[in-house]
Amino acid sequence: MTSTAKTFGAKGGARKSTKMDASRTMKSRVCSDFKMRGLILRPEATKYLVEVLDSVRPSELDDIIERVLDAVEKQPLSSSTIELSVVENAVQDCSQSCDDATSNIFNVIGAFDVPRYIYNAERKKFVPINMTNHPTPGLCGVARDKAELFRERYTILQQRTSRHELFTPPVIGATVVPNQNKFQLKTIEALLGSTTKLGGVIVLGMITQLKEGKFYLEDPTGTVELNMSKAQFHNGLYTECSFVLAEGCYEDSVLHVNGFGTPPIEPSSATRAYFGNVNFFGGPSTTSVKASAKLKQLEEENEDAMFVVLSDVWLDSVEVMDKLNLMFSGYDAMPPTCFIFCGNFSSVPYGKSQIKSLKESLKLLADSICAHPNIHNNSRFVFVPGPEDPGPGTILPRPPLADHITEEFRQRVPFSVFTTNPCRIQYCSQELMIIREDLVNKMCRNCVGLPNANLDIPNHFVRTVLSQAHLAPLPLYVAPIFWAYDYALRVYPVPDVIVFADKYDPFSVTHVDCLCVNPGSFPRSGFTFKVYYPSSKTIEDSKLQEL
Repeated sequence: MTSTAKTFGAKGGARKSTKMDASRTMKSRVCSDFKMRGLILRPEATKYLVEVLDSVRPSELDDIIERVLDAVEKQPLSSSTIELSVVENAVQDCSQSCDDATSNIFNVIGAFDVPRYIYNAERKKFVPINMTNHPTPGLCGVARDKAELFRERYTILQQRTSRHELFTPPVIGATVVPNQNKFQLKTIEALLGSTTKLGGVIVLGMITQLKEGKFYLEDPTGTVELNMSKAQFHNGLYTECSFVLAEGCYEDSVLHVNGFGTPPIEPSSATRAYFGNVNFFGGPSTTSVKASAKLKQLEEENEDAMFVVLSDVWLDSVEVMDKLNLMFSGYDAMPPTCFIFCGNFSSVPYGKSQIKSLKESLKLLADSICAHPNIHNNSRFVFVPGPEDPGPGTILPRPPLADHITEEFRQRVPFSVFTTNPCRIQYCSQELMIIREDLVNKMCRNCVGLPNANLDIPNHFVRTVLSQAHLAPLPLYVAPIFWAYDYALRVYPVPDVIVFADKYDPFSVTHVDCLCVNPGSFPRSGFTFKVYYPSSKTIEDSKLQEL
């Protein structure tokens, strides 16, 4: 018995020792991960977190620690020393986000609800606005808001461009790849400080026209005059207030441009690999839905899910209403997940009788939807206002249609959302952006130069929007924007789908895993529309014809 007892005692001691070693390893790892972000854990906070992580499977450990760190940094921290209460709140947030993952299947996010993140150059990461000294945004912006608007656009593109393989310096000791050129970005301040001719310089800056007929390149360090007489324009649409990579030589205080290029575009996966699971997109989830395996599985399993997208849904047009009735009849057996109706919702411009007419038109639409119970009970309806719908002018972001116009419709069709322009939709792990604005023609009309290659306008347009990381990269006098809410039009990280509800001809273009779609004007294009299938990430061209 004594021998047996000794044997069991030895095994118990070995298990205890192994558990202690694992605990020390976990403690060391947790402290190290926090230090990597400039944070120091209190002993009691470390002990609590080690106990929580003890039950986590090794395959999920990296993701869980990353989520806890993100949740900690979202809280208003007074110092880099992390107290126990902060860690407890972070763990609670993470557990709630995991529990709610399956309930976050479909969410419509208005432009004024999009979270704002500011890039911190010292920490090389995005931080929430509540952790900065930026004031709460308002519709009546101040001078600082306008300056911040362009500064933030530049900062996003600068940090993204500097990480691109063409602009990252070679690693010491790494194998040199033959025929791989490396470039160095120059600031305008560096050019202005030179007294000699500089050849082969590349500058990231914004095209501006400070004097009539004279274009300049501007960045946060200064401005320099441009000579574009021999400039070649590569793929993209280049307008005032767009950011470009200008290549040329600097001489006599003038940058003689040989070529203009757009800032390199970064896939969403590369952005998230660098910044983690921060939820830039918005919605109820505390972390990016891209990290949810449950939502990804639901998305792939629901093969019947589809989004029907229409633009210029003129509800006061008898012909349009007849076609909508025909559409509802066709989809009644298999109702879509969502109908996305973009304005304008009237065929005539805004007038004194438009509100009354729109109320009556919505009543007729509700009658039509209620006549198809399967669609009424299973489909969602999202309404995005157009530039000529009732509202406070044409400034973006545009608020939703007023409640007194839509109240009766919302009571009769409960699964309806009247949202802003632009807006965002999160479906499972996918992110969609919708904007109703005639951008293509505006960008073409305001180009300072056209590409030398073939003029495939949709491709050039899509490349421009993604490279600028902005839905409306136009001068403010062409596309007015509420200065303090410019971030709501940010296209970063790149979403899965962008719907440009434009009166331009319908198109579908895929670039860096982002599907960009224009359904075209529903009545003007012969009643064409687009259908998106999330499970396969495919788009289908559809058209209504008489039976």
